[in-house]
Amino acid sequence: MGTWLTRPLAGRTNTTINTVDKKSFIPALGYDWLTSFYDFTIKLTMPEKEFREKLIDELKPNAGEVILEFGFGTGQNLLLAYERNDRLKLIGVDIDPKVKAIAEYKINKRGFDISLDLYDGKTFPYADNSFDKVFSSLVFHQLDKETKLSCLKEIFRVLKPNGQILIGDWGQAKSKIMRFAFYFVQLLDGFATTNDNVYGFLPKFIEQVGFKNVYESDFINTKIGTYSYYVATK
Repeated sequence: MGTWLTRPLAGRTNTTINTVDKKSFIPALGYDWLTSFYDFTIKLTMPEKEFREKLIDELKPNAGEVILEFGFGTGQNLLLAYERNDRLKLIGVDIDPKVKAIAEYKINKRGFDISLDLYDGKTFPYADNSFDKVFSSLVFHQLDKETKLSCLKEIFRVLKPNGQILIGDWGQAKSKIMRFAFYFVQLLDGFATTNDNVYGFLPKFIEQVGFKNVYESDFINTKIGTYSYYVATK
């Protein structure tokens, strides 16, 4: 892991100084050299408009809220959330400098007021009880069990009381066809990290760190597996 400077949300700048060891995380498509093809791969393999629109529908971004996206990737979800409601504060945190550069380019091109931070894979650079909502998409299937739980604990910490977590990620396959299709993802991202998703353990992990009212609110079957939406409250 890289070195990390922790500081509270108040008085923060648009970017956070951080050095990250590339070997300490799995890039967006499993390999660093594939990162630039991430957006194209999503468009090719998933109903992108449908699953992203539904993600923001579930998020319900309201005016005045402070919302964090954990694992902002190339920034597509943040852009969509800002288009839906620009009277809030959107912040993204990720571990990968390469996707941050891609996301920053998109955000600056659109002139949107969205802040992006890097972190070292351990502690989020935000104070306790900072956010009304935290959401994440296609991140947790890349994490081993220990890291999943660690990240969920950090999300729990930075959420305000009664704050909401929303995770969109691969869930338990809804059919044999979906289970077979998901092998493509597992070959890219590894069986050790993705098996928790296959077996439907993610909701149990969310509950284990202290969240309540955990449930799967919806799902979409894609060309490469079942994408599920998990919601819970602090």
